[in-house]
Amino acid sequence: MKKCIALWLFVVFVVALIPACSFGADLPKVRIGWAPPNITGVFKTATDFMEKAALDAKSAGIDVEIITRAEPDETQVQNQVNALENLVQLQVDCIICSPGDAEAIKPALQTATDAGIPIILVNMLEPQEGITAASYIGFDNQMAGTVSGYALLDALGGPGVLGEGEKADVSRDDYLDLAKWSEIYANFDYSSIKDKKVAVIEGIAGNFYSNARLKGFHEVVDKAAGIKIVATLPADWDRQKGIAATENILQSNAELDAIWSASNEMGIGSSIACENLGRSGIILTTNDGTPESIDMIREGKLMAETWHGFPEWGWYGTYFAVQLAYGQGADVPPTFDVRPRIAYRDNVDNFYPNTKLENLDWASVIAKYGQK
Repeated sequence: MKKCIALWLFVVFVVALIPACSFGADLPKVRIGWAPPNITGVFKTATDFMEKAALDAKSAGIDVEIITRAEPDETQVQNQVNALENLVQLQVDCIICSPGDAEAIKPALQTATDAGIPIILVNMLEPQEGITAASYIGFDNQMAGTVSGYALLDALGGPGVLGEGEKADVSRDDYLDLAKWSEIYANFDYSSIKDKKVAVIEGIAGNFYSNARLKGFHEVVDKAAGIKIVATLPADWDRQKGIAATENILQSNAELDAIWSASNEMGIGSSIACENLGRSGIILTTNDGTPESIDMIREGKLMAETWHGFPEWGWYGTYFAVQLAYGQGADVPPTFDVRPRIAYRDNVDNFYPNTKLENLDWASVIAKYGQK
């Protein structure tokens, strides 16, 4: 009888060990440093999905901690430098960074590289001279501006899905990306759009992201001579400044057909300003994509938004960071293109609340750990 009890206890002990072994109990904890320019709006969304990916990893047996370092004022680039230096001092296993000013933070990123900490840059695809990055997750900012330009033409009467122009053959699951817009506008007569007044709210004047988005936007919109850009004002990617800039524009322009904002925080500010001043009927389009702005599209407060993939930054950024921490850098893609595309009322469910993301293959990461 005692032998049976002892055997039973041994079996229970072995069975109890199986989940721990199969889920990687001996895997070291991964500490990921996250250094965005600020922690509001779009960066809050990216952070949320980093945390979701960390929980997903934990369910597979990998302990992942996200250590966020950011200040609310994006215009103070020294804040991001300080954040990066702090993460290096903490000796995190990987740093994910969305550069507010790539040139200004190069020395801090080099310090991280010298310390053996791999870098993942998000919010851009373009390799940056003087920065050693294991992976870029993001999108072409100029392309995002171009996609936004096409959406505005659509809203002002051109072909597409938004305005009163010719309806394009598009299903809810189609990507309204640059390839699709180029197809829709292949034979378009740009002179058919007449007497339209548009205002533009850019980000930080002279900033890489703002310049790139403006360039792409104007490449398309400037083809339509009937569209007059009556004002371009910076609002530093900030909601309150977006309100102030929009109020300035509205007070100076009794007639206005549309406002394009280069980020959704500023675009949300435009919506608030239009409502406060009783200026209904102005078309509002923007860039980025967060749960709040997608809901505003559902409500009709924004017409369209160019998706920049903040969930993808967090979801895949965390996965790639773990791979790098475990010595699996060869499996990490040098670039991961989100592909800017338009979210509008008919397809918003593709974005939030159930963002379409691939399942992360943690089992493969665990299986490869320790292999040479």
